[in-house]
Amino acid sequence: MKKVVVLQSNYIPWKGYFDLIHDADLFVFYDDLQFTKNDWRNRNKIKSPQGTQWLTIPVGTDKHRLICAVQLNDHGWQRTHWETIRQQYGKCKFFSKYQQFFEQIFLQTEWANLSDLNQHLIKKIATEILGSTTKFADSRSFELTGQKQDRLLDLVQKTQATHYISGPAAKSYMVASEFDALGIELVWKDYTGYPEYSQKHPPFEHGVSILDLIFNEGPHSPWYIWGWREGSLQP
Repeated sequence: MKKVVVLQSNYIPWKGYFDLIHDADLFVFYDDLQFTKNDWRNRNKIKSPQGTQWLTIPVGTDKHRLICAVQLNDHGWQRTHWETIRQQYGKCKFFSKYQQFFEQIFLQTEWANLSDLNQHLIKKIATEILGSTTKFADSRSFELTGQKQDRLLDLVQKTQATHYISGPAAKSYMVASEFDALGIELVWKDYTGYPEYSQKHPPFEHGVSILDLIFNEGPHSPWYIWGWREGSLQP
C-alpha cells in the first residue's frame, strides 16, 4: 500500500495541511500550476487581540504565472512578517524554543522564489518540529501529460500510489470513477474533530497558520493534529 497526497505549496499553512502530510507515504508538491491571487499560496492568518490577521507576501500583479515561477523581488516583507509574528506570539509558552528556527528562515535567508520558500518551510516544520517521516517530491520531477484531472491522474500513477488522499474541497470537481478505473482508491480527508488547545485571544479559531499551534503547544502539537485521532494519550 502506498498513500499519496498531491497539493500546491502554501505559505505557513494551517494544521490540516500537515495532517494530510502525516497521512501520506509520499507528499508531492504540485506547484507547476497556475498561480491564483488572494489564495493560500502567498498568505495565511495568525491570531491577534483584534481577531485574525493576514500575513501576505507581496508577489506583484502578473496573473499569468505558474506558482513555481512567482519571484520575490522585495525582501522587506520577511522582517515585517517576523516582527508581527514575534509581537503576537512572543509571550507564548514555546516561542523561545522555536525562535532561532524561524529567525534562520525569516531573517537570515533572502527568498527569491515563492515555491522554494513555501516548500522549505513546510518540509522543515513537518520533519523537524512535528516529527513527520513522510517523503516529499515535486511534480516537476515527473514528465506529465494531459490537462487538469488527466494530468493529476498521470502524476498519481507515476508515483505508484494505491491510495490517493484529497482534501474535501476537491469533491466538487474530481471524478472518483477515473481513479477507480486505474485501481487507485480515492480517500477524502476529514478535517472535523480537531481538539482545541490553549490558544490566545478567544474565540478559538482552527483555521490559522500552524505557527499558532506550535508556539502555544510546542512538542505537544502533533497530538492536536493527528495524535488524538490515533488514540495517543493526551499531553
